[in-house]
Amino acid sequence: MGKIIAVANQKGGVGKTTTSINLSAGLAYLGQKVLLIDLDPQGNASQGVGANRMAIKESTYDLILTDKEVDDVKLSLSTPPMDLIPATIELAGADLEMVEFKIGRERLLKNKLSKVKDQYDFIIIDCPPSLGLLNTNALTAADSVIIPVQCEYYALEGLTQLLSTIRLVQKLFNPDLKIEGVLLTMFDVRTRLSVEVQQEVRKYFKERVYKSNIPRNIKLSEAPSRGNTIFEYDLKSEGAKAYASLAKEVLAKYKKESE
Repeated sequence: MGKIIAVANQKGGVGKTTTSINLSAGLAYLGQKVLLIDLDPQGNASQGVGANRMAIKESTYDLILTDKEVDDVKLSLSTPPMDLIPATIELAGADLEMVEFKIGRERLLKNKLSKVKDQYDFIIIDCPPSLGLLNTNALTAADSVIIPVQCEYYALEGLTQLLSTIRLVQKLFNPDLKIEGVLLTMFDVRTRLSVEVQQEVRKYFKERVYKSNIPRNIKLSEAPSRGNTIFEYDLKSEGAKAYASLAKEVLAKYKKESE
């Protein structure tokens, strides 16, 4: 049985999509069967792995709000070797459309993914930077959540609303939802701020903070504009090394849980 991981933070610019893309690719290059789901109407994860926006016929919108199934909407990529369900701007109106569903609107995505969960080792969901019904669907469908945290002032204060949402989803829809891990992004070991944020986050989340930190790295910023993950764009970069390390951490935990 595969594992569904939502990558979530309602704050933009924390490395959420970068993490979704490169963790998925890292796991795929480690031989895992991976499905990346772009649940952000901006579609940045789709573009970041080279999906042609003009050529997309079906998307996560169709998966959630029509009778389309995963096999109807997924794209199979060769580099990285994984599947993608892309997002289009149509998804921006999905929250409003889901409001019309009287029963089960929080479980629309879960109902579709439960049919294919055993076909994948990992299903990674790139959540939108908001806390609406799309995010609720992701958290209801997920086994766990990865929370990217940018190394900046008030890093923990910005998580209050997200953690509150996670607790609410646990209470109402998904009691088994866990925090998979907290990932420090845009980390710069040379600055006192990054070190202090790391200490603060580790004090609060303890062993749930990944050993791997994602550095500030120009290559990570450049790669999506070329439609590449960091592994195709610059395999020797510090960004590639960091995400390869993260993928190994996530996989090791998964294997330990599966024993």
